[in-house]
Amino acid sequence: MKIKLVTVGKLKEKYLKDGIAEYAKRLKHFTKFELIELLDEKTPDKASYLENQQILEKEGNRILSKITDKEFVIALAIEGQQFPSEEFSKILSDITIRGISNITFVIGGSLGLSNAVKKRANLLMSFGKLTLPHQLMRLVLVEQIYRAFMIQQGSPYHK
Repeated sequence: MKIKLVTVGKLKEKYLKDGIAEYAKRLKHFTKFELIELLDEKTPDKASYLENQQILEKEGNRILSKITDKEFVIALAIEGQQFPSEEFSKILSDITIRGISNITFVIGGSLGLSNAVKKRANLLMSFGKLTLPHQLMRLVLVEQIYRAFMIQQGSPYHK
């Protein structure tokens, strides 16, 4: 099994890099893990709707270039479904039971995700209505992926 995380923008904060590295190390016991950071477009402060759509399209094309047809894609989007950790763990387990060995998570840039990326996704997932920095969301997501595997193992990590 392989889990890939495709994100828009470079992670700058050391504490976030360290946290993601720690959970990536822990994930090695369960799966191959790959993090792909893509270039983000500079967004003018008062960008028009059309400019924002062009930015989303450019970033969306970069994201889609990193996804193959055989991958199960879970895109993080505010309008996505919310799951408790136990259900998220079951979803990941069910995907692999169906014979899919590559799961790709996608986190867009500051404007979100293009419609093309959302259409390609097999599942739109939300962590709630709160707005979190995209860099912090990476850490939260990687921790939840690790937690999902620990739940599957019956580990006391998840209490």
